[in-house]
Amino acid sequence: MTEDAANTLETFDIMRLLALLPHRYPLLLIDRIVDVDGDNSAVGIKNVTINEPHFQGHFPDQPVMPGVLIIEAMAQTAGAICIASTMRAEGGGSPSLVYFLTIDNAKFRKPVVPGDRLELHVRKLKQRGNIWRFACEGIVDGAKVAEAEISAMMSPKQA
Repeated sequence: MTEDAANTLETFDIMRLLALLPHRYPLLLIDRIVDVDGDNSAVGIKNVTINEPHFQGHFPDQPVMPGVLIIEAMAQTAGAICIASTMRAEGGGSPSLVYFLTIDNAKFRKPVVPGDRLELHVRKLKQRGNIWRFACEGIVDGAKVAEAEISAMMSPKQA
C-alpha cells in the first residue's frame, strides 16, 4: 500500500456508526470501524464482553458468542461502509437502509468468548446497482475464527 493510500483510510467511531446504522443496543454489534477504504474494504471492531445479553443463555457455564451474531457483525460492518459511500456519492442526505440478502459459505473455526477483540474484515467482491457482495473474515488475536460471503441490498429509508 502506498503512503498516499494509507493516508486516505477512514475510521468510524461509535457516534458515526449510530448516525449510519439503524441498529441500537443490544443489536448494534460493532464498536468501531477502522481502515475504511470507501466501500471496498474495512475492519470492524467488536469488543466482546461478558455483560452482553446473549451470554446469559449461550452458554452460561461456558459463554460463546453465537455464530449468527458474528455474521450479523460482519454484515453491519459491510452495511456501514456501503451507506457511508452512498451518502458521500450523493452529497450527504439521510442514510439508506441495507437489507441482508444472502449468507454463503459460512464457517466457524474457533469460539469467540468474552474478553476477545473480534476483528471483522470485509472486502467488496462486486457491486451491481444497489446490491453488494462481500467476503468477510472474523479474526481474534491473528487467528481466523469465522468466514462467510454475504450480500446486501441498499434501499431508501421509508418516511
